[in-house]
Amino acid sequence: MREAPMGDDSQRIPAEAVDLYTRFIHGEIDRRAFARGVSRYAVAGLTATAIIEALMPNYALGQQIAKDDERIRAEYVTVPSPDGHGEIRGYFVRPFSADSRSATPAKLPGVIVIHENRGLNPHTEDVARRFALANFNAFAPDTLTSVGGYPGDDYRGGQLFASLDRNKMTQDLLAAARWLRAREDGNGKIAATGFCYGGAASNLLAGMMGDELAAAAPFYGGATPSELVPRIKAAILIHHGALDGRLAEGFPAQIAELERHGIIHEGHLWPDSVHGFFNDATPERYNPTTAAQAWTRTLEWFNQHTRTAAAN
Repeated sequence: MREAPMGDDSQRIPAEAVDLYTRFIHGEIDRRAFARGVSRYAVAGLTATAIIEALMPNYALGQQIAKDDERIRAEYVTVPSPDGHGEIRGYFVRPFSADSRSATPAKLPGVIVIHENRGLNPHTEDVARRFALANFNAFAPDTLTSVGGYPGDDYRGGQLFASLDRNKMTQDLLAAARWLRAREDGNGKIAATGFCYGGAASNLLAGMMGDELAAAAPFYGGATPSELVPRIKAAILIHHGALDGRLAEGFPAQIAELERHGIIHEGHLWPDSVHGFFNDATPERYNPTTAAQAWTRTLEWFNQHTRTAAAN
């Protein structure tokens, strides 16, 4: 397991502490157990408090595109979801050059960007802005809408997430995806991506939406349920970290199932990468090299399957 650096080579976050953080954010252990576990790795010059602070997300550090960047147009939109929780609110971002108020508005493909299991936090919004700058309509829904939305705290967000009906949550995401696909300023082609829960949700949408979804690029998410795999029409691009335990172990079977059903796919088991390797707001998990490679490949994949295919 790769150890995560903390500032310099003399002080490093033990890999076991990073794994504890992953268990904590997945709800497998509570805050007290996380703190107690981390304390086992405290040494001179590296206190338990310092380790915890280093593992917690720093959304200012991870922001790549400012919310008021003049190259984008962003707004919060509420979408009806009659089969889910009634409605779902999300963050909708377009490039300024394609804004409907410009002289020659463009019809762009869309990307639904699905958060981790803590709600629509600033990192997910930043990823949506990155897609807008890559010339997509991006919509990042918040599955916590029915309980007031992302509360500004990941731990509390995780608790709220765990309290919700998962089937209704899925219906909310379906409503969000179909809203994005039907927009008049879109070209009728959409893709899905997401992280952890959002990665699994992207795989699930691929199985549920059939030819309504052109492509998906799940990051460290659970595979599509086997009974839904034959229904997939989207081109699937899988991203897992090679050090991501259970998901890495299940990667060969995930690829084999897609191959068995003749689904267009590509898979990457990124080296030296743990769960959350794309998230630059959690620097002790972030791998800048493989994150950049995965981002570039995702843009290429979405461009190939939501623009070229749309023109054919």
